[in-house]
Amino acid sequence: MHEPQDSDPGAQLSEPGVSATESDGSVGYRGVTACHAVGISYRQLDYWARTTLVVPSVRDASGSGTQRLYSFRDLVVLKVVKRLLDAGVSLQNIRKAIEALRSRGVEDLAGITLISDGTTVYECRSPEEVVDLLQGGQGVFGIAIGGAFKEIQGSLSHLPAEPASGPAEPAVASEVESVADELAARRARRRAG
Repeated sequence: MHEPQDSDPGAQLSEPGVSATESDGSVGYRGVTACHAVGISYRQLDYWARTTLVVPSVRDASGSGTQRLYSFRDLVVLKVVKRLLDAGVSLQNIRKAIEALRSRGVEDLAGITLISDGTTVYECRSPEEVVDLLQGGQGVFGIAIGGAFKEIQGSLSHLPAEPASGPAEPAVASEVESVADELAARRARRRAG
């Protein structure tokens, strides 16, 4: 991935509206939930996990019958991958962009805008960098990762999460209902105050 001019790698932006439990990895989202939130097929999700494009950071599958659990951050990365694919960027170039973000230890994803000409992906950390890139004629489309955060939050508001320490085996229906009820209660408390 390429960076235009001066970036500020020390800038620390928080993930907007993400609770501590979502950002610290104590809550995860199963594959089916991730697919619904991001808008991809389970086949795509499975392929991306097996080829290490986006590996679940809460819990990876460890054999037959186990479930992968994706963090909120993983879902944002999945959304970015989907948008880049939809815009015609090759999976090879997407892989490079995602690896570059990972290798830098980017903690402030919400402050990054990815700009691409369909071939090269550029990372911009300020509006000035976006303008410079567009004036140079290099950018064709952009993805504000902060926008992806908000979209994922909206999608997850009605989808179930699971504690990271939860069972790796498929849950019994009553357990799923109690987790969903508990999460609904947490979300209601968060909205109220």
